[in-house]
Amino acid sequence: MYRTILVGTLTFLPGANFIISQIGTAYPNGLISKVLSDSEIDIARYGYSVWLRHLVMALGNDPKSIPKTVLEFGPGDSLGIGLAALLSGAEKYYALDVIKYADIDKNLKIFNELVKLFKKRESIPTNIEFPEVRPVLESYEFPHNILTEDVLDISLNDERIKLIKNNIANIYKKKNEMIQYSAPWDDPGIVGPQSVDMAISQAVLEHIENLEDIYRLLSLWLVGGGVMSHTIDLKSHGCSNKWNGQLTYSDPIWRLMKGNRKYFLNRYTYSSHIEIQKKYHFNILIINKDFRSSDVSRDELNPRFKSLPDEDLEISTVYILSNKVPS
Repeated sequence: MYRTILVGTLTFLPGANFIISQIGTAYPNGLISKVLSDSEIDIARYGYSVWLRHLVMALGNDPKSIPKTVLEFGPGDSLGIGLAALLSGAEKYYALDVIKYADIDKNLKIFNELVKLFKKRESIPTNIEFPEVRPVLESYEFPHNILTEDVLDISLNDERIKLIKNNIANIYKKKNEMIQYSAPWDDPGIVGPQSVDMAISQAVLEHIENLEDIYRLLSLWLVGGGVMSHTIDLKSHGCSNKWNGQLTYSDPIWRLMKGNRKYFLNRYTYSSHIEIQKKYHFNILIINKDFRSSDVSRDELNPRFKSLPDEDLEISTVYILSNKVPS
């Protein structure tokens, strides 16, 4: 706790936020960048695994057409998830972040590795390789029923690969054809109403303070019947030595811990996500929960969390697949 307060206090100093932001970005369990290694192969395999897991969950055993427009919150320094979506046949990828992390040269190398994985029809990397990644699948075989040979013949065409590479090289240009990278993304007009087929996030929504605004915008941006696929890590992310200890801190202490950071951990629980999604007319299709015995008693909780359902004190990670109810 004291280290987090110190870092939070330092963020009020000029330039401190930039330095802190370079230390890590969102990855398997919230704060990354160098968790595995600097290898573009590892990072490409991570993006490949995450994207295909979300795609399989969204399309299931009765696959519909590949989503044409995919939006990702919080890609961090790697656009690997969205690049994997493009290689699966998506035509447009929106990457929305708080701070500009994306490195063009690094992402070109990641893209080259992703192309190899798709051309080999590589099996989806499992939880042996990425133990923290959710959702968990029943099968990690390459999803031939979704990514058919006809689909991949088009999506992996040499000319199309060159076009995607050109888009990566120009990600900071506003009128990029296939990739629109926006950081900061504080303008709701960067995405057109009812223009997104699938929205995805991986261990990111737990860091967004204005969570209700996010779901409201997604209800605006998604087409009727469009899906959103979110893995949410509800643990303390190092703020406490107890996995759900963030719920015990008083509001003044929490403000000190957050400091002036552009993003931090929010304290929304599983039931909060469900409540807000229903408020904005999302139909919840699949919920997968990871349970863990609570590290804190109700007596230790911040008073405004004392009435939480027992489940909220025991769900450490949740995967939620929903769709927008057509108007």
